[in-house]
Amino acid sequence: MLGWRDQRPLKEILPARLSRGLKRSLGYETADQLWAHLPRAYSVSGSAVNLDEVEAGEIVTCVAQVITVKTQQLRRRSAKERPRFLSKVLVTDGTSHIEVTFFNSPWVAERLLPGTRAMFSGKLSFFRGQVQLQHPKFIELPGAAGAGDGDGTVAATDATSSSGTGKNKDEDADAEIRRLLAQQRHLPVYPVKQGITSWRILQAADCLLRATEPLDEPLDRVPEGLIGFDAAVRGVHLPGPEGPEAAVRRLKYNEAFTLACVTALRRDDNRRLHAVRCAPRPDGLVDRLLAGLGFELTAGQLEVLGEISADLDSTEPMSRLLQGEVGSGKTLVALAAMLQVIDNGHQCAFLAPTEVLAAQHARSLASTLERAGLDVTVRLLTGSMSVAEKRAALLAAVTGEADIVVGTHALLQDTVEFFRLGLAVVDEQHRFGVEQRDRLRLKGGHPHLLVMTATPIPRTIAMTVFGDLEVSTLRELPYGRRDVKSFLVRRDQANWVARVPGRIREEVAAGGRAYVVCPRIEKEGGVEDVATKLKHGALSGLRIGVLHGRMRPEEKERVMADFAAGRVQVLVSTTVIEVGVDVPEATVMLIRGAEHFGVSQIHQLRGRVGRGARPGVCFLYTESEQPRVLQRLAAVADTDDGFALAELDLELRQEGDILGASQSGRNSLRLLDMKADRDLIELARAEADALVARDRGLAESFAAEINPDSQDYIEKS
Repeated sequence: MLGWRDQRPLKEILPARLSRGLKRSLGYETADQLWAHLPRAYSVSGSAVNLDEVEAGEIVTCVAQVITVKTQQLRRRSAKERPRFLSKVLVTDGTSHIEVTFFNSPWVAERLLPGTRAMFSGKLSFFRGQVQLQHPKFIELPGAAGAGDGDGTVAATDATSSSGTGKNKDEDADAEIRRLLAQQRHLPVYPVKQGITSWRILQAADCLLRATEPLDEPLDRVPEGLIGFDAAVRGVHLPGPEGPEAAVRRLKYNEAFTLACVTALRRDDNRRLHAVRCAPRPDGLVDRLLAGLGFELTAGQLEVLGEISADLDSTEPMSRLLQGEVGSGKTLVALAAMLQVIDNGHQCAFLAPTEVLAAQHARSLASTLERAGLDVTVRLLTGSMSVAEKRAALLAAVTGEADIVVGTHALLQDTVEFFRLGLAVVDEQHRFGVEQRDRLRLKGGHPHLLVMTATPIPRTIAMTVFGDLEVSTLRELPYGRRDVKSFLVRRDQANWVARVPGRIREEVAAGGRAYVVCPRIEKEGGVEDVATKLKHGALSGLRIGVLHGRMRPEEKERVMADFAAGRVQVLVSTTVIEVGVDVPEATVMLIRGAEHFGVSQIHQLRGRVGRGARPGVCFLYTESEQPRVLQRLAAVADTDDGFALAELDLELRQEGDILGASQSGRNSLRLLDMKADRDLIELARAEADALVARDRGLAESFAAEINPDSQDYIEKS
């Protein structure tokens, strides 16, 4: 936690009951783990949990007030059966009514009187649209009728004791919890698991805080406008009357600052390296390419190409991210950049995420160069090539005969060497981690680096995950690109469901091609199942092909070639067609099980149609009835602005998912909101640069927290 570690065993700090409970339910054994278990929300007068965002089966904690309580005796199933009771407690959290049920616990009617406020913790369920908690644990809040701690599992003897209150044998030990609850105006609500409650975690946090001396400020100065580290750590667990906002804000800054240190160090590393200077040549390959295209670049393409050209005309290695919509012309810009390098006597490497895409890039680049009349050699290197083909490609790279080598992960192997590598281009950056792109980069000393993505990246994500890269953006679509209209189709819309196959037939009859995208390969709704049903049903008579990730590379190549040539009219596939597949005749797409795909992924997929002379259409089919799912899919259908959708994606998904498993830092974001906390992210970026300049060692110690087992990102030279 920003340079501070606390490895004290919890069993030496907490009461035995608490330490055993934390270990059993959460696996926590050290103070560090408990410090990092932060409240998910705070309750002042409401539940602090939006039940609309919670799935059935999750364990939730909410604060609610009792409206009514009824206990009834259930019918006996036999004369010998003991009496059974069902207690139904209707409560409200201020926005929703929740039915809380208890079995064989008639004592709850004496504890949960109407008007009582209590904190409940249990598994959420739904019955006929009614939100329910079955047999939850609960504790009455101060000022309520009663002040005990009920777990919903009190033994019958306790429930019928003379006191009639159902108090368990640990009642006296819970005085500390009641004291805490009485003191806390802002009540922390912790994420919980089976076997432990939010208020037990609060008790543990209080014990830990009282056993901890004031914490030193880990930074060499308190950030401007923020509170100190010690006040933040204490205030996030036990807020004072002023509330937790200042504490949460400081800890958010800590997360942003740790990430910022990683990228600040990488930027500093890059400034220390020396690359070959590749100046633009008047009347050189770039000018000849642009003259031979037969069309003009967009203003955005020309602007971005100018930025890249200036970077290449420097001995500081270029590190630039080029983002743009599907079809915005990124590859053409990358080709122009490569030609500027080749004009200076150096080679280029082009890394693609799949063999299908690598082969397509190699053909496309060679074709464009040939049409422009340029004598530039392009070679392909993939893992599935024969030994002789690989040997020839490797020889072309190491002798300098190949000007551009296009390949997959095979380019990263130690056996691949270049004669004079001047530029490395990485397509679809999100498919590669930082370490992978650096392995390619180090093959040629310190070549310039251009990474590309068709997934628009929100500015805050760009500043954190890609903070070591300068960012160029292509927003315009080139002349001739058509819009793609999207429609949401629900299972209960019989007319729409029947219309989709007819529309596919119409597009195919007009010379178009169709994609049908499925969320899986096997089982019902998978590629194989859907292809079979379409062949013998709604699309019988059309030539239908299948494409998925388990097929051999040569099979994928054959299917794609057949689809491009029209020998296959309808391609049923998984998301392998998401990236880079370019068939201008494809005009219609059906995405089945659309609820299983992310916002940006759907946008990527539908970018495969409408790439030719005719406009495209995309149908998003879903069987889901969840309002949130339908709202999300409707939003995707209503806009074709990938950058707006990227912001929507950021709102709907956790930052960890946005960052991706291949990027360092996935597990580091607990509080930081990539959309709402832009000011903190910008402040942290500036402060991290300043810290690297004045105390690089301190910055390295903070960066090490992102991934303690691997600090390769610090030493890439």
